[in-house]
Amino acid sequence: MGKHIGVSVVLIFLLFFLPWLWGEPSQAAPAEPVDIPPAEDQAPPPSEPAPEAGSGIDAETALNVLVGGKLQQMDMGTYLLGVVRAEMPASFEAEALKAQAAAARTYTLYKMANGGSPNHPEADACDDITCCQAYKTYADAAAGWGDEAAAYEAKVRAAVEATDGQCILYEGRPVLAVFHSSSAGATQDAADVWSASLPYLRSVETPEDEEAVPGYRSTVSFQAAQLKELLRAALPEAELGGSPSNWFTNIRQQPNGTVTALTVGGVEVGGNQLRTILDLRSACFTMAFDGDQVTFSVTGYGHGVGMSQYGANVLAQGGMAYDEILRWYYTGAEVGIYERP
Repeated sequence: MGKHIGVSVVLIFLLFFLPWLWGEPSQAAPAEPVDIPPAEDQAPPPSEPAPEAGSGIDAETALNVLVGGKLQQMDMGTYLLGVVRAEMPASFEAEALKAQAAAARTYTLYKMANGGSPNHPEADACDDITCCQAYKTYADAAAGWGDEAAAYEAKVRAAVEATDGQCILYEGRPVLAVFHSSSAGATQDAADVWSASLPYLRSVETPEDEEAVPGYRSTVSFQAAQLKELLRAALPEAELGGSPSNWFTNIRQQPNGTVTALTVGGVEVGGNQLRTILDLRSACFTMAFDGDQVTFSVTGYGHGVGMSQYGANVLAQGGMAYDEILRWYYTGAEVGIYERP
């Protein structure tokens, strides 16, 4: 018993505090950016649809949520509407949206069951993606949805309502249901990203590719002076003399190209940590050196752990139901109602 308690304490510290120290978001950025027209071209934002009389498990689960720095009281269903609007494109398949709703619900319940976030002890959740999950009001989401606002809102509401109370469970408890935008053929084991192993956050195959994902491949170039400044700010002990091609050694990669670790100027660094330092879209990258210029070629978007949102959409397009999608990405987990102790 004592050993299990000790392991749990260490895991909670690693999963909640290391991402904060590295500036690593707990969740993915919204999978698909939206283009908002200039203010002078926008119509007044539509009003929030009138809420229906609450019922079910989500309606009975009260939350305190920090939105825009202000504490709001709402039920789980209302909160999940805001999260799904912000975290997944509403154009996605219905089963993918359901998977997102269940993952967001599970992530929230996991954090509540494990003491919440030290960043806001007075709140169960917040709208800061570096801490919790993104959140959008209907008006904010509709400004990007345009003429599709009513139809997209109906899809989001249907996804939340259809999964009422449904969670991703491992041995009867909510999992740490992290997710990300897209991966290069395979997701990552949590141990390779955060140095903390969890049995349900293993590497699994994922079907998205550049045809399914906008911005699946990206490049970022740095001049040597700029790169040195960024690296020294984050890694003050790094020795960065001579050519940039000599700064990066001992590169260790997964078969899909994701960098798990490397040495930067003599300092051991995780691939995802370097991704955060340089603001790369993922840790699946290669480097090319041309004089004083270093170019990173990147595949995918996000930390790579847990459910791939674009992968979930591809699986849904192939006929997979939301609970099957969740069992695909969270190894050994089941989908059902969480019976609180």
